[in-house]
Formats: sequence, C-alpha cells, structure tokens
Amino acid sequence: MRGAVIHAPGDVRFETVDDARIIKPTDVVIRTAVTCVCGSDLWPWRGLDVTAEPHPMGHEYVGFVEEVGAEVAGLRPGQFVVGSFATSDNTCANCANGFQSNCLHREFMGTCQAEYIRIPNAQGTLVALDETPDESLWPSLLALSDVMGTGWWAADAAEVRPGSTAVVVGDGAVGLSGVIAAREMGAERIIAMSRHESRRKLALAFGATDIVTERGEEGVARIKELTGGIGADSVLECVGTAEAMRQALHSARPGGNVGFVGVPHDVAVDGEELFYSHVGLRGGPAPVRRYLPDLIDRVLTGRIDPGKVFDFTLPLEQVAEGYRAMDERRAIKALLKP
Repeated sequence: MRGAVIHAPGDVRFETVDDARIIKPTDVVIRTAVTCVCGSDLWPWRGLDVTAEPHPMGHEYVGFVEEVGAEVAGLRPGQFVVGSFATSDNTCANCANGFQSNCLHREFMGTCQAEYIRIPNAQGTLVALDETPDESLWPSLLALSDVMGTGWWAADAAEVRPGSTAVVVGDGAVGLSGVIAAREMGAERIIAMSRHESRRKLALAFGATDIVTERGEEGVARIKELTGGIGADSVLECVGTAEAMRQALHSARPGGNVGFVGVPHDVAVDGEELFYSHVGLRGGPAPVRRYLPDLIDRVLTGRIDPGKVFDFTLPLEQVAEGYRAMDERRAIKALLKP
C-alpha cells in the first residue's frame, strides 16, 4: 500500500510502505475513508521535533473495517468506524476513570496518512456507526478523532460552565474546535484570540462573541479589559508554546482554570507564580474515546459541524502539499482523500 513518510524537515513523501495487517489478535485493519494533516504534524515538518530516521505520519482517521483480529468482538468488516489518536482497551483502571489516552495498554497512532491503517486495541478504541454516514459528514466525524475531541477536552479541563467566560488561545483547528466546545458547554462569553481573518470568521461562526488580535502581555491586558480587570473563568490553551501558556495562565482569573492541550514545546511553569495565582491547571493528551459517543451524536444530529475546519482538500497522494499549505498558513487544516 502507499502512505506518507517523513524523511527530514520539509520532506514528506507519498510512497510504498508495508501493508497494514493484523499483528495482535486485538487489532483491526481499516480502509481509510478520509484522513488529514494535524497541526502537531508540523513540529517535525519544521524540524522542531527530531526525525532520526524516515517514519510514517498521521494520527487522525475514519474508515471501513477490512479485517478483524481473533480477540475483537463487536466489530465486523464493512462497518464505518471512528477512533482516537490514542488507542485504549477501555477496560483498565485509567480508562474506567475516563482517561483512555492514558490507558495502561495505550499506543499512539502514527501511520494514518495511508490507504489502510492497523488499529491496535481496536475493540476499546473504535466506535462503529449503525450505518455508513453520508459522505458530507465524513470531515466532521474525522475531526472527532483528534481536533474536536481535543478541543472538547480543553474546555472540559478548563471547567467551562453555563454562563461563564471562556478564552481560547490558538486559532488552529483545535482552538476553533474549542470554541465549539465552549459554546456547547454553555459559556456566555467566548473570547477567541486570533490574528488571521479567515480563522476569526470561523471562530465567530462557531460561537465566539469577541475576538482579540493582540498577543503576549498585550493580549492579556486586552482580556483583562474585557473582563472587568479580573480575567476569564476558563482558558483553553491550544498551541503548546511558552508564549501561549504564559498568555493562558495570565488571562485566567484567580480561581479560574486553564485547560492545556497544545503539545508543549519549551514550556516551563513557574511553581511559585502558579501557587499565588490560584489558577487551576490541567491538560495532556485528550481522552477522545471518552467523548466519542456524545460527539458522534452531535455530528449526526447536526448540532455541531467541526468539519468546517477543513478548508483545503487534496488527494492523499498530494499529502506534502497539505503540510506546506498549513505551514504557510494558507490552510487551517488539510483534508486528504485516498
């Protein structure tokens, strides 16, 4: 089969790779319906994550079951399935506590920009739909496998409540999904921090009530101005840089909460400053599997449409152009069709 392989910064190739196959009896192989490029894929593309040797790419997927391992129950060939970027057995203690992305048998997906995908821990990871959804819904269902699930986790970790004020730091697909999540959780005011016109428009369409274009301490000052000098109840940090984390922590009110979901790069938190701020901090890889049944229902019933974050569609074989477009901010998120 063929799939995306990164060889070096700025060098992603679509080439022949080993066929996806059952390795463990708990595996399933799916045929990819659609996949995509994630903002976190840009870290190795830009050389900020080291690529020691060529390896496959991609961790977001929806598809059709092709082959089922001997120990997998409840899944059969032909079913349309949605999964998570972090696999889980969905039975261990961490899974039972709602943190499937910290499953004791967790494996992170990393081969999904390909024609077929092996899914470990398939029974606990995949959710099968009753019937194949209309193709127009595939982008939104794909978003659930990471960015929408991660945006939801950011809002959940930041304890967004009905009537509250939420700030979203980051205007990529996760941040925009966080706006949707904050709206669905009942935030009365949602302040999106964005400088990019098309992203600002989408944030407003998703439910943002205010846009702040300033960054750093100027951005914090603007947030304080909009919140009576106090800060926001909840802040969603959806970038992963040191500046974004500082901006998030300083934008929260005393007693407020920050949910951080951007993969940290050179982020350090001052313990003494955090101690005296009375700001709560929680984050990490999103427990997408916890949210999938609810989010799938919201997509199928038309309550949410996170697929709008895909503003650039390409054949899978042109995956490298998807990376370039996102790196150059010509695209929010690139959808790839096999």
